Amino acid sequence: MRFVVSLWFWFLFLVTAPVVFALGAVLFLLTYPVDRDRNALHSLVCNICFWVWLHASPGWRTRIEGREVLPRGPCVLVANHQSAMDILAVMGLFTPFKFVAKASLFRLPLVGWMMTLLGHVPVVRGTSTSLHQLLDPCRVWLRRGMPVFIFPEGTYSTNGQLLPFKRGAFQLALEEHVPVVPIVVEGTTSLVEGDGPWLSPRASLRVRVLPPVPPEAFGPDPVALASGVREQYLRALGSSR
Repeated sequence: MRFVVSLWFWFLFLVTAPVVFALGAVLFLLTYPVDRDRNALHSLVCNICFWVWLHASPGWRTRIEGREVLPRGPCVLVANHQSAMDILAVMGLFTPFKFVAKASLFRLPLVGWMMTLLGHVPVVRGTSTSLHQLLDPCRVWLRRGMPVFIFPEGTYSTNGQLLPFKRGAFQLALEEHVPVVPIVVEGTTSLVEGDGPWLSPRASLRVRVLPPVPPEAFGPDPVALASGVREQYLRALGSSR
C-alpha cells in the first residue's frame, strides 16, 4: 500500500500541477490590476493543496483548529517544521499569507514558478545577508497588511526534536509591532519523512492555531521572544523536546 499510495500521489501531482500553474498564471494576469496582494491566486492554491493533494488517499485525515483566533491584518505566523508536507497542511488555514522559503525551491519547475507568482519570499541560507533577505521583503508585506509565514527552526529536524528558533521572525514582529501567531503542526512525519518520496497510506495530521502573542510580551529582545514562543510549542506538543 505504501508503494501504491506514493505512486498515486505523485501521479496526481504531476498531472494536476501543470494545470494548476496554467490556471494560476491566467488568474494572476486577470486579477493583478485589482488584486496586487494575489489573494485570489492564494485561495486557488490553498484549495488545491488541501482538498486535492492532502486528500489523495482516503486514509489521510487533517484537522484544522483555531482558525477563529487568527488576527485580522498583519502578523507573523510561525510554525514548527516536521516535513515537506507542512506547508500543504497549513494551507488548510485558508488565510492569506506570504511564506519564507529557501531560494532553491523557487527554481523548481511549476512549484517554484507558482511561488514566484504568489510573491513568497526566497532566502539563501547561511549567507551574511540572509537576515536582510528575510526582513526587508517581509516588512513590505506587513506594511501592506499582509501576514507573513516563517518556520523559525529554519529546517526540519532529522530526529523529531524541536530545533532552536532563529530570531528573524521575532525581530520582525518586534520591529513592525505586530503579533506572533504560533501554529502547531503535528503528524506530517506520519505521512512522509523529510522530503519523501514514500508516503504512508494512513496519516492523521493536525494544525492548531494558538492565541496570538503580543510582540512586547517578552520585552524588546527577539531572542527572549523566540525562547518564550518555543516554550509554548513544547507545552503544546506535550513533551520536553
